[in-house]
Amino acid sequence: MDFLERRPRLAAGLAAILAGTAAACGFQPLALWPLTLLGVAILAELVARAPGWRRAFLIGWCFGLGHFTLGNNWIATAFTYQASMPAWLGMIAVFLLSLYLAIYPGLAALGTWLVLRLDGRSERADHRGPGRFLLLALAFAPAWIVSEWLRAWVFTGFAWNPLGIALLGGYQSRGLAMAAPWVGTYGLSGLLVLIACLPGLFWRFASTSVGARRWVWALPCIVIFAALAALMLLPDHWAQRTEGAVRYTLVQPDIRQEFIDDPRYYEGNFVKLARLSLPRSPGETRVVFWPESGLGDYIRDGYPPFLYRMYTYAGDPVLARERIGRVIGPYSLLMTGAVDLVLKDGEGVAARNSVSMVDGNGNLLASYSKAHLVPYGEYLALRWLLEPLGATRLVPGAMDFWPGPGPRSFDLGRWGKAGIQICYEIVFSGEVADPRVRPDYIFNPSNDGWFGRWGPPQHLAQARLRAIEEGLPVMRSTTTGISAVIDADGLVRAHVPWHRAGRLDGRIPPPREPTPFAIFGNLLPLALATAFWIIALSVIALRRRGR
Repeated sequence: MDFLERRPRLAAGLAAILAGTAAACGFQPLALWPLTLLGVAILAELVARAPGWRRAFLIGWCFGLGHFTLGNNWIATAFTYQASMPAWLGMIAVFLLSLYLAIYPGLAALGTWLVLRLDGRSERADHRGPGRFLLLALAFAPAWIVSEWLRAWVFTGFAWNPLGIALLGGYQSRGLAMAAPWVGTYGLSGLLVLIACLPGLFWRFASTSVGARRWVWALPCIVIFAALAALMLLPDHWAQRTEGAVRYTLVQPDIRQEFIDDPRYYEGNFVKLARLSLPRSPGETRVVFWPESGLGDYIRDGYPPFLYRMYTYAGDPVLARERIGRVIGPYSLLMTGAVDLVLKDGEGVAARNSVSMVDGNGNLLASYSKAHLVPYGEYLALRWLLEPLGATRLVPGAMDFWPGPGPRSFDLGRWGKAGIQICYEIVFSGEVADPRVRPDYIFNPSNDGWFGRWGPPQHLAQARLRAIEEGLPVMRSTTTGISAVIDADGLVRAHVPWHRAGRLDGRIPPPREPTPFAIFGNLLPLALATAFWIIALSVIALRRRGR
């Protein structure tokens, strides 16, 4: 302890790393959300005590380092499913990514400190005063909102695990996320920061009181946290429970990652999917959902013949599509993950991660291409620099994937209007639905077999948050789990657990009327951040006038 007391910068950094690690425990699969509040509360106290802007930024950066290293540990698992790079490189990759992502909490802490500096006090001003800590809370919440918004788009963005998702309840509860239709995901994170600051604020008010009045300040904290616990733990009785008109079959084949990209298993994988997709009764009209990477065959016309001989049933895309039609039945539609090729002079120059829509007569009705690609997963950024060093992308193949145009809605007639978000795309708040044509539901095929036990439940939680924000049901089909039917309130109507093969049948839940977030998007959290800053500046003006 004496060693740390003599080195306050080191002590603050270690405390911030531990606080960030604790805060990440609120994410799935641990879901220890009180630890997220505790971690952020410690971060606020450390920023309040920071003697200068460099220390404030360092504290926020150290918090982020611990936070993202634990929260994104699932990325390391992906390195065990490829042979081009050693598996031990996975944890190094997680750490290096965290070094970058930690900049954003650092910026939030720095922005908060700069607002405190406007208060006109010295850099070593008394941090024990309730007025100054109230100012910190009002500045910290909007700074965090803006930092997460920046993290979601700078350098194509990495929006995984926004802080507020820790306050999304269990499968039958929305928790504090019921506010997401009005404030968005990043606004939800700001509200979490504000709540985490309340104990420190009320403790300061109590310390300035005398006698029995000192304990009165504990009551607001008790009431607020009891209400929050009730929101997190109790079933959501305000959500709608109605069913829609479109029938579905949603398939989870439990095809493990080591088999999914091996051409020797394509036919066996197809048979497994087909057996889980057969109609329950003749003449059934439904949408059948298969996951990302669900179809090994090339079913689009116009490719070189040798590709069909290598990958397509009977060497013919028409026969491959007709086989799909016989599996699903004449009145059904299949939506499946697939890979399309971009050809130039008869040779493949790139690939597209796509969803193909095939009807019961074997007709290819439409196709969607993934727009938000995974850096170093589906393409190698800075290829000119990294490839000579032995780096490669995680997805097999020599060709990079090319992005599609972005969210689109497909009017499929009796099968409804479908929006599509492939895998990683679903984590980007405000970017999942076509603003011109609102879909009836979002199909989110994914291959989470790369990501161990931590990645799949975190991915599901983010899909639930998109459903709440947009007021749209999300149909989530994955290779190994967790597949789920999520209604427009973010509640899980049905699911297939991790590493289990199965199918879900029913009716797609109906959409809600467009939410405020569906209309205004991320203008709402940015407006909330602006409102917080206006209040903070007003508090500063009142404090300066009162001196």
